[in-house]
Amino acid sequence: MRHTLGGIIAALAISATPALADFPEREIQGIIQWGAGGSTDVVSRAVAPHAEAVLGQRIIMQNVTGGVGAIGLNQAERAAADGHTLLFGAENPLLYKVMGLGQKDYSDFVPINILARGIPIIVTRPDAPFDTFPELIAYIEENPGELRFGSTGPGGLPSVVTAMINDKTPIDVTAVPYDGDGPALTALQGGAVDVMPAVLGAAIEAIRAGNLKPIAIFDTERVEQLPDTPAITETNPEFAELLPWGPFFGIFAKAGTPDDVVETLTDAFQTGAANEDFLSLMDGRGFRMLSLSGDEAQSFLDDWQRQTAWILWDAEIARNSPEDFGIERP
Repeated sequence: MRHTLGGIIAALAISATPALADFPEREIQGIIQWGAGGSTDVVSRAVAPHAEAVLGQRIIMQNVTGGVGAIGLNQAERAAADGHTLLFGAENPLLYKVMGLGQKDYSDFVPINILARGIPIIVTRPDAPFDTFPELIAYIEENPGELRFGSTGPGGLPSVVTAMINDKTPIDVTAVPYDGDGPALTALQGGAVDVMPAVLGAAIEAIRAGNLKPIAIFDTERVEQLPDTPAITETNPEFAELLPWGPFFGIFAKAGTPDDVVETLTDAFQTGAANEDFLSLMDGRGFRMLSLSGDEAQSFLDDWQRQTAWILWDAEIARNSPEDFGIERP
């Protein structure tokens, strides 16, 4: 009787212990660092539905703009480390320290998937009085301070590309900042700015529609999506030592998220990134697929930070030396 009673008590104790819920147990919040219509927004919203199908829960996407992406990053960092809040981010946080924008970067997060790399392109309005990069430079030299360059703030693609240009050919232009390349490209089409170093994937539809004019692919080779647009190294081979370079798009969970949750998210987004519809969209817009996770993703982030931080420092754009943060010269 004693053993029977003990077994009943033990059974009751077990049944009173709440079972661990399977992840995800509710909807997941996806925080996009940049505004609607930009490259990070397009890539994030394209992959999320395919990951949802694997996870069995909705991912509610929200654009949290401002502070060169820092507001969205801080909101994701304040959330519980349980995988139910994900940051859909780009490259800027890796440059916050050297640009003097803050002390945080992706070290507070675990990379779930580094989805793809964007290809930079220089675009302008169709009526611009220049058609090539050398003509653009000549116009700037003849009209110093006149041209307005669309920007996404310090450390964004436009600022890095402009820093590369300044490193080889100093230019006198005015940077006009926006919350992401989507709003900046809209401003360019509306005439509020004159030129934009942008991500090919964000600009290509407007180029195809005739609303933007491509000046140069800021890479070492042409792209099949715009075969008539020259690579920058065709007219200015001095840029070859800085290229290829490009922004990236990734998904991050807060550091401290349980390993099994990270594994579940990683598997879901690897599957989502392999979806044919997603791959077709990425290829059509000129994004270069990566789909890196785990150690490969972290190695990519470290290498990207080293390369870009030192480019900005050597171009005298960065406020702080990468050495101050233990970022070694590549």
